[in-house]
Amino acid sequence: MKKIGFIGIGVMGKSMAMNLIKNGFELYIYSRTKSKAQDLIEAGAVWCDSVKECVPNCEAVITMVGYPKDVEEVYFGDDGILNSAKPGTFLIDMTTTSPKLSKRIYQAACSKNLYALDAPVSGGDVGAKNATLTIMVGGDKEAFENCLHIFKAMGSNIVYQGGAGSGQHAKMANQIAISGIISSLCESIIYARSVGLDIESVLKAISGGAAGSWQMSNMSQRIIQGDYKPGFYIKHFIKDMKIAKEESESAGLDLRILKEVLEMYKKLENENLGDLGTQALIKYYET
Repeated sequence: MKKIGFIGIGVMGKSMAMNLIKNGFELYIYSRTKSKAQDLIEAGAVWCDSVKECVPNCEAVITMVGYPKDVEEVYFGDDGILNSAKPGTFLIDMTTTSPKLSKRIYQAACSKNLYALDAPVSGGDVGAKNATLTIMVGGDKEAFENCLHIFKAMGSNIVYQGGAGSGQHAKMANQIAISGIISSLCESIIYARSVGLDIESVLKAISGGAAGSWQMSNMSQRIIQGDYKPGFYIKHFIKDMKIAKEESESAGLDLRILKEVLEMYKKLENENLGDLGTQALIKYYET
């Protein structure tokens, strides 16, 4: 497969799409704002004015949009993917969304002789740029294997999770883990400051020990420098945590750390900070 449709050119999507071009894929792209895709167009991507125009050209279609409602619209709309893709097309939703919605897409795709995979990612803007994303994939194993060369152009840790919705469930586990890690990192920095330690020295010491993590390596310097530019938006992390909370409660679980961190981020969103990066959680502790 060489002809790929890519719908959704945001912070993550633009870099993922660029890596597909660099790996020799013929890319057809659509996003709500054409100006955001200019770099891709200059690199050789073919701009399409609608989903309906983009999809029929392609052997596989990747979606990387914002919210479940956007996924719903892009797939199930009258001119959406499910009504526009030719039989045999592989549909790969890389948005973090509801496992239930992923199963609905899978069932609808099967009825139209299409192959659907849910394949959310982790690794932030850095992973998207460097093609080192972790990609968690749900759907039929054969469809996963057929699309593996596509995933390898965007990620370095690609793991098949099981049937439809399993990729999204794995991403929920990822977001649950991150919620605790990033809040603990912020608390560690706040504590070190309060007792007069040099933050750089502290982080140099603890990042090489048992406290080391991806968040510490990639987010601590941004926090120290007051750089809150989004590698991943607060508003999108809130969306993810809400899904994780709903799914965990459906499983009969009471995940207290997840719920506490969700409330912290919601407070920041209420202060009109939802367009900042997740590292801006430090602001919760500074107020």
